[in-house]
Amino acid sequence: MRYLMALVAASVTLAQGGPAGARVGQYPFAVTHEGQMLGAVQGDVASYKGLAYAAAPLGRLRWRAPQPLPESSEMRTAYDDGAACPQPAVRETSENCLTLNVFRPFGVDGPLPVMVFVHGGSFVAGAASDPLFDGSKLAQAGLIVVVPNYRLGAFGFFAHPALTGDASERGGNFGLMDLIAALRWIHDNVAAFGGDAGNVTLFGEGSGATMIALLMLAEQSRALFHKAILQSIPGRERLPSTAAADATAREFLEIVGRVGKGFDPRAADARLLLAAEELLLMRSSRRFGPMVDGALVTEDVADGFAAGRESRIPLIIGSNDDETSLGRASDLKTELDLAGASAEELRKLYPDVGAAPVNLAAQLYTDRVFTEPVRLLARSHAATGASTFRYRFACSPEAQNADDSHGRELQFVFGVEGVPGAGVLSRGDREVASALRSYWTNFAKTGDPNGQGLPRWDASADRERLLLISNERITSGADPWSARLDRLARRSPKG
Repeated sequence: MRYLMALVAASVTLAQGGPAGARVGQYPFAVTHEGQMLGAVQGDVASYKGLAYAAAPLGRLRWRAPQPLPESSEMRTAYDDGAACPQPAVRETSENCLTLNVFRPFGVDGPLPVMVFVHGGSFVAGAASDPLFDGSKLAQAGLIVVVPNYRLGAFGFFAHPALTGDASERGGNFGLMDLIAALRWIHDNVAAFGGDAGNVTLFGEGSGATMIALLMLAEQSRALFHKAILQSIPGRERLPSTAAADATAREFLEIVGRVGKGFDPRAADARLLLAAEELLLMRSSRRFGPMVDGALVTEDVADGFAAGRESRIPLIIGSNDDETSLGRASDLKTELDLAGASAEELRKLYPDVGAAPVNLAAQLYTDRVFTEPVRLLARSHAATGASTFRYRFACSPEAQNADDSHGRELQFVFGVEGVPGAGVLSRGDREVASALRSYWTNFAKTGDPNGQGLPRWDASADRERLLLISNERITSGADPWSARLDRLARRSPKG
């Protein structure tokens, strides 16, 4: 019945010559290059879900660059999320997953700023359909929010000489190519939803932040976005070379096949490929992800930023005070060896960590992988003259166990409650969340996160300043962790 009502409403719009992005009764309506899209409304936000931005990478298109969809005048409803891209931990997935979700304030005229969220998941997990990534609260601030899927794991990052197409595909960074295709789709179509293609901000967390940093370094994507927010980026992480990625691909195909030489991996069942991926991930959790291919990705993130080769756009960058829920935190001995000091020496730099060895190991891991690399990227970007705002998030939901530290800020940014990965926020939590969203949305609108009623956030151009966000207060000031981060930087080969 809902489909029939929507169809009638859209038909009325067409008969009356209604504009793209119009509303008819309870149904928002947009005309894209791929067809006429009918969305849904909940409260004061309209959503369009499962919109395809590229052809399904099936069969001969598996391990190929994303291909454009043909133009169409077909009318479609856009009520339901698209399928998650294939990944071992999710039961219901599909290779027909190159879709995105759009959220916009209902009945608000454009052109509106656009925020595009790139999910994390260590390059092997995640989906736009995750209820944590509902863009409604952000859209209520007067923005368009877009959340795309992109290929993951062995489907998204796979380099094998026998499977390459043209020169642009030889690196196997198909997930990154997908995001560029999504950004091009947004550039061409976001006006239909009331968005401004000339004011696009990317924001992402973890591996999603790494993807955005690589887009900042890639010539192919620079003109497609204008600001960036990097949340918890492991900024010194080294990317595999093409040779290393090729070795992984050969091992993967050996697991998949061991069949006759006529075996075509593009024709293999996706479930077989996922089983092989899962086996490789059990051996090493860092088997799949972006690689240095010499074309789309030419260097590690830290190297590119240190040389000033990234887009000189306004940037927010930061991390959480504890990031140890990302995978398995290293044990204390491993961290002490990497730090090159005894536990007694380091406790002088970490007086507030506590006596438990696991706490010291967690903080050493957090600083080594996230806190100090974030500071490095912030310093490098500020040195180009671009506006740079650094933060550290130390707020824990008052009513929840704080064990899930990596990605903890996401619930506050999106303002979602009562869904998997997001509990119920207290009144104080909601005040912090509202302030954080205001910083993010102000930045998306103007390139400056500051606004009325918010504690002043100083840019970090010439001083070691950052915004400290805790349950008690939000304040901008000098980094109290500078001494210990300086020590880490001196020990780093890129310090």
